[in-house]
Amino acid sequence: MGWGDLGVYGEPSRETPNLDRMAAEGMLFPNFYTANPLCSPSRAALLTGRLPIRSGFYTTNGHARNAYTPQEIVGGIPDSELLLPELLKEAGYTSKIVGKWHLGHRPQFHPLKHGFDEWFGSPNCHFGPYDNKARPNIPVYRDWEMVGRFYEEFPINLKTGEANLTQIYLQEALDFIKRQQAAHRPFFLHWAIDATHAPVYASRPFLGTSQRGRYGDAVREIDDSVGKILHLLRDLSIAENTFVFFTSDNGAALISAPRQGGSNGPFLCGKQTTFEGGMREPAIAWWPGHIPAGQVSHQLGSIMDLFTTSLSLAGLEPPRDRAIDGLDLLPTMLQGRLTDRPVFYYRGNALMAVTRGQYKAHFWTWTNSWEEFRQGVDFCPGQNVSGVTTHSQEEHTKLPLVFHLGRDPGERFPLSIASTEYLDALRQITPVVRQHQEALVPGQPQLNVCNRAVMNWAPPGCEKLGKCLMPPESVPEKCSWPH
Repeated sequence: MGWGDLGVYGEPSRETPNLDRMAAEGMLFPNFYTANPLCSPSRAALLTGRLPIRSGFYTTNGHARNAYTPQEIVGGIPDSELLLPELLKEAGYTSKIVGKWHLGHRPQFHPLKHGFDEWFGSPNCHFGPYDNKARPNIPVYRDWEMVGRFYEEFPINLKTGEANLTQIYLQEALDFIKRQQAAHRPFFLHWAIDATHAPVYASRPFLGTSQRGRYGDAVREIDDSVGKILHLLRDLSIAENTFVFFTSDNGAALISAPRQGGSNGPFLCGKQTTFEGGMREPAIAWWPGHIPAGQVSHQLGSIMDLFTTSLSLAGLEPPRDRAIDGLDLLPTMLQGRLTDRPVFYYRGNALMAVTRGQYKAHFWTWTNSWEEFRQGVDFCPGQNVSGVTTHSQEEHTKLPLVFHLGRDPGERFPLSIASTEYLDALRQITPVVRQHQEALVPGQPQLNVCNRAVMNWAPPGCEKLGKCLMPPESVPEKCSWPH
C-alpha cells in the first residue's frame, strides 16, 4: 500500500473513513519509512528492529538487487536474530501472526519457532495458480500445519478478483483478541494482510464498490477491517490499554498500475526503488487516552521503530548484544519530542541514499535495466526524471545527488553542486554515512541460493489432506534477481 492510498494523506476519493478516523483519534506520521523497498526484507526489519543488511535479508548475487523469499529460496530468518514476539514472552505476551509471514518457508524458519504462539496465513505471496507439477500452489497454515492451498481450498478468482481471504484474516484477528481479553493475557497481534499485492483481491461485498477499481476495492475492505478491529477493542473496554499502529511494508507497486497499482502521492516512483515512492509509507498510531487525538508528527520514523517501541510499551529493553536501528517512538507520541536521526535507503547490499533532516543524498540511482524497461517493466510510469530515474546503475558517491524533500518531495530538482546549500547538506550527511559504514557488520546473506526441491511440495500436515507432492531432484543454484 502506498503513502497516497488513504484519504487522510489526500487520496481524492476519500474511501478510507476508518483509517482516516484512526488518524483523527491518534497521530499521523507523514515522514515514515520502511527499511527496504520490497516485502521480505522490510518485514524482517519490522520484527528485528534491524536493517536487512544486518539480518542477512539481502543478496550478493548482484549489486543493488532486490531479493525476497519466493518458494524456491533456501534461506530465511536466521536463528541468531531475536524477533519481537520472542522478546515479548519475557513480559508474558501471547503473540499471533495473521497473513503473510515471508521470512522463509522451510521448517527451521516457521514463525512458531521464532516466538509466535499462533499463525494463520501463508509463508509466501499468493502468486498462482500453479499446476502442482512444475511448481506447487502456496500452502495456508494454521499454526504448525497446512490447512489447504491458495487457489484450491482458499480460492482466488484472477478474472473477477474475488477472494474471501481478508474476511478470513479479519475473523482470525477478532477471535484472537477476544480470547486474550477473556483470559486477561497481554497480546501482540501482527495482522499482515496482502490484498493490495498483485494479484489484487477483495471479497464479493467490496468488489466494484470503489472509484479506484479493484485496487480500491481491496483498500476499502482493509479499511473496513481496521474499523472492526478498533471497534472490538472499544467494545471489550481495552482500547485504552491497546497500542495500534498501521503502516505498509513498501510503497505501492506502480508496475501494476493502473488496474492493480496504488498511489504514492507526490513521491517519485514506487515499490522496488529507493526513491521516496518506494520507501515512504502511510503510518498511523492509535492509543486512546495516551496519544493525544489529531496529532501530526514530523519525526522521521521507520518500520524498525515498531520493534523498539513495542518493547518499551511492554517494559522491556532492546537487546544490547547487537546493533538496533529502531528508535523508541513513545517520547514522540506522548510528549511530541523530535529526535534527529538518519534514514538509510538500502537496495540489496547497496546503500543507495540517506536522508537527514530535510535533505536526501543519493549515492546510487537505478530503477531497473533498459532491457526490462523496453519489455514494459516500469517502476516509475509517467515519472521520468532525466539523470535521476536511470535505467543503468549510476554511481554518485563522489558527488551525490541531493534533494530538499520539503521543497521538492518528488525528487525532481537536485541541488546545484556549486551551491552553499549543497555543501551544507553534505556536511550534515557525510559524517553519518561514514560512521554507519565503518561500524556496519553485514549478516550472512540469506537470499543467494535457490532450489526447486525446497518449494512447498510437502508442508507439514499435507498427508492429512492428501496434499503431499513429490519434490524434484535437489539442484541448488544462484538465485537470479533481475532488479
